[in-house]
Amino acid sequence: MARIRPFRALRYDVPDLEAVVAPPYDVISDEQRREYLGRSPYNVVHLTLPDSEQQAARDLASWQEDGVLVRDREPSYWWLSQDYVGPDGVQRRRQGFVASLHAEPYETRVILPHERTHAGPKEGRLRLLQATRTQLEPLFFLWDATIDVDGLGEPDLRSGGDSLWRLDAGFGDALTEELQDAQLLIADGHHRYETTLAFGEPWLLAVIVPTDQEGLTIFPTHRVARAVNGASGRPIDRPGDDLPGPVLYRGDGRYELLEATGLDPEVVDALKPEGVTYTPQRAEAEAAVDRGEAEGAFLLRPTRIEDVWEVARRGDVMPQKSTFFYPKLTSGLLLHPVD
Repeated sequence: MARIRPFRALRYDVPDLEAVVAPPYDVISDEQRREYLGRSPYNVVHLTLPDSEQQAARDLASWQEDGVLVRDREPSYWWLSQDYVGPDGVQRRRQGFVASLHAEPYETRVILPHERTHAGPKEGRLRLLQATRTQLEPLFFLWDATIDVDGLGEPDLRSGGDSLWRLDAGFGDALTEELQDAQLLIADGHHRYETTLAFGEPWLLAVIVPTDQEGLTIFPTHRVARAVNGASGRPIDRPGDDLPGPVLYRGDGRYELLEATGLDPEVVDALKPEGVTYTPQRAEAEAAVDRGEAEGAFLLRPTRIEDVWEVARRGDVMPQKSTFFYPKLTSGLLLHPVD
């Protein structure tokens, strides 16, 4: 069963919350890191992408001593609402609840992965967790369920499109009971989940999002390849936004439809392109080819949520960057000490 519990959040007590929050560490470029570090001496990126793990631990301790970060007296669950405009220009709202979740080994089939991981990122995250003894960023999980929450009033925390409400004990008890027979799917945070398992302190900071809501969307992540490794397909005219299948763009307005079975990320992965980088923006992928920076760009359709569940439930995993859940969860709204 999926085990959750309320937690005593560590939170910023600052006049401008937007100055201290940031996206997750793994989507921040070097240039963006410098920009976030410059926003505030207390920006969470000082912790999530520090000069060293020891420096992050020192900053975390001093910020608490100075009252920049304060610890809640009582454990709570939280409700999170994210208002956003997607890459397609559509306004949406995605909702879920925040809890302390017990990390279970994959073998128990309680928590399901859907993407492959690599050793390097896990090693760095483990050192950071060992140094700070704090879950600095939330992990994103999906729950195949429906939850309606209305009448919450004014949020307890607000930053940009994010709003957070502290939930009452009765609601939390109902959630705990509902989850007893549930499977959860890791939407985002595979490396940090496996880091938590390796750390030995199994409670982590989780945002659990019910799948039955219009605001939960998956967008594609296109592949820009330095070398396409001989991949080819049937020439087609320039496709519109609704791609007919995985498409290889070769530059100069040349498009080829890759006629193969399987989910789009799996089709491209089987072709073993070299020097791959990723972007959610089709125009950016095509422009890289037109500039001569890549031999080709593989344009993908979004993976459907039901396909993600199917892959995970049969015990398989997909290639990296097979899903792009938008928006990313914001780091810095709530932190979760492990003690």
